[in-house]
Amino acid sequence: HHRAVGAFSARPLQYEPPPGCACRDAPQRQCQRGPCNERPQWAESSHAKRKPIRFITQPFAHGESTDMNSHLLVKAARGREIVNVTPERAGWSFVGFRAIRLGKDETDALNTGTRELCIVVLSGTVEVTVGDQKFRGLGTRDSVFDPVSPATVYVPAGQPVSITAQRPSELALCFAPAGGQAHPVRVIDPAGMRRSVRGKGSNTRYVCDILPHDDPGAAHLLVVEVITPGGHSSSYPPHKHDAETPPLETQLEETYYHRLNPPQGFAFQRVYTDDRSLD
Repeated sequence: HHRAVGAFSARPLQYEPPPGCACRDAPQRQCQRGPCNERPQWAESSHAKRKPIRFITQPFAHGESTDMNSHLLVKAARGREIVNVTPERAGWSFVGFRAIRLGKDETDALNTGTRELCIVVLSGTVEVTVGDQKFRGLGTRDSVFDPVSPATVYVPAGQPVSITAQRPSELALCFAPAGGQAHPVRVIDPAGMRRSVRGKGSNTRYVCDILPHDDPGAAHLLVVEVITPGGHSSSYPPHKHDAETPPLETQLEETYYHRLNPPQGFAFQRVYTDDRSLD
């Protein structure tokens, strides 16, 4: 599981309202949907980077041939549940991702069942109860863009979980099959998370390995947070991981949860197959 926080952007794109839209004569990029209630199409920038990531969770879509109702695109909601991606909804087999908002003293409860769970406190402060274990005061960030690693709790299969917000909070819940080996409940210390800088120039991004591939304390989950400066590309050059051919490539299912700063910014992410049946 890969969670990208931040954005990369190409040069400004031209807004093209659909025919008959009352906002057709509006200034460039002024309208987000238009009085016609149709989503605008965006002309592709000639230097936008190709990004062959197979599965995404993001609030924006782009592409001349993109199906705007694609199951690959899950738009953020304004209520308590921001987004909820299940294997059934995504049309794959393993990975789930849910992002939620909790007001002060609000609680979210669940049971991990046959899945392992990684709870990431995106912002705010929460108390997490797993069975008879209680972890208080998790989370110090006011924003995902604060320059500190997030508070995180790993939960194995078969555990009742309760999350109570001690102040307004946002959380990411990352799921994968637990496998046959048992792993203990644990708080992952933000201070011990590996942080690195990848790429050079306009491909530079800042990576925090929340639950990396070499962590023996999880069965299948990979959780990573990436801050990408405005105007930069992330996960470039183009790559894929839909074939199990180690060490060259391993098969992964991915969700990308994008947050933007400033909030009126945008991210461009391209998802395509070699034969362009998906583009």
